[in-house]
Amino acid sequence: MTLDTSYGSLLFTIIAAVVKILALLLGFGMGLASILTWMERRQSAMMQDRLGPNRANIGPFKMWGITHFMADALKFLFKEDFVPPLAHKFFFMWAPVMSMAPALIVAAIIPFGAPLCWGHALDPHATTCETPVLFQIARLDVGILFYFALSSLSVYGATLAGWASHNKWSMMGGMRASSQMMSYEVTMGMAVLGSFLVYGTLEPGAMVWKQQASLWHWGIFTQPLGFLLFLTASIAETKRTPFDIPEGEPEIIGYFVEYSGLRFGMFFLGEFLEIVFSSALIVTIFLGGWSLPGLQDFWIAHGWSNLGFVVATVLIWSAKVFLFSAFQLLIRWSLPRFRSDQLMQLGWQRLLPISVANVLATAVVVLFTNSK
Repeated sequence: MTLDTSYGSLLFTIIAAVVKILALLLGFGMGLASILTWMERRQSAMMQDRLGPNRANIGPFKMWGITHFMADALKFLFKEDFVPPLAHKFFFMWAPVMSMAPALIVAAIIPFGAPLCWGHALDPHATTCETPVLFQIARLDVGILFYFALSSLSVYGATLAGWASHNKWSMMGGMRASSQMMSYEVTMGMAVLGSFLVYGTLEPGAMVWKQQASLWHWGIFTQPLGFLLFLTASIAETKRTPFDIPEGEPEIIGYFVEYSGLRFGMFFLGEFLEIVFSSALIVTIFLGGWSLPGLQDFWIAHGWSNLGFVVATVLIWSAKVFLFSAFQLLIRWSLPRFRSDQLMQLGWQRLLPISVANVLATAVVVLFTNSK
């Protein structure tokens, strides 16, 4: 009996993990990243007073050109996959995977909804659970460190793409990408260190619970400078304007100039996946995650089911991530590109000292507050 129970529990855990992976990565992540490719074109057209995407229609249904991302997918699948004769075949093939895979793996630590009371999902009085189903693929005590460890691997994708292409312009773009990404990871880590001092944990799910008490407990209010530093560094990590030096068209062509077909599509989609999951991490650390102040008390007071509460929190989290992803697209079409020397100067001589000062100031405030 004990063996059957443990086997059933293991099977349930595996099924739950697979469902969460499919829902978060394929359902939400890939879906939103595809929509963002259309949104960027549409938004840039509106800001520049031009038509934008309006040609890929399905019969009489125009839908503002939203089907363009489907046309892109078909083009990537059927376009010739050309490999330069002098390219390093293995690393040329491996670079798109190294660029896209870390953006998917880091999503494992992001909580995207409140815990579900399995077996009491429809019970309006189920406020606590003995065995809750976490809406989080992996709950790790070193959660944010896991994010940095995996996201830093994406630098290999850009560097390998530039080197393996046997093209001096690609090589220059790869070198710029690696120097930029490694430089801004330092600031990003220091920005999160301030939040760690405030919340006392690196686990993203625990950070969300710490922010539930009130709006003023959100990270954007407890760590406003850390929020701005992390946002700036995360945009630089995704290599987007004003930090798109690796793809600066007036100077160089970019580290993936020799790629075509599905391999180029992986670079293209990987950039938008980075936007989605960096936005999800910012929402988790600084914007309350899936929670809203007073939502749980309001739900319990009305006697609504735990399942409804979980669905509401998933929708809240999705809306926050979508709005913040759209905000990142807005930044791209609002600011001019930095020069290469300005980019490095900003990272090392401006943002890094400010992030260190923010950590020291936060430590003093936390020490003074706890000593009372």
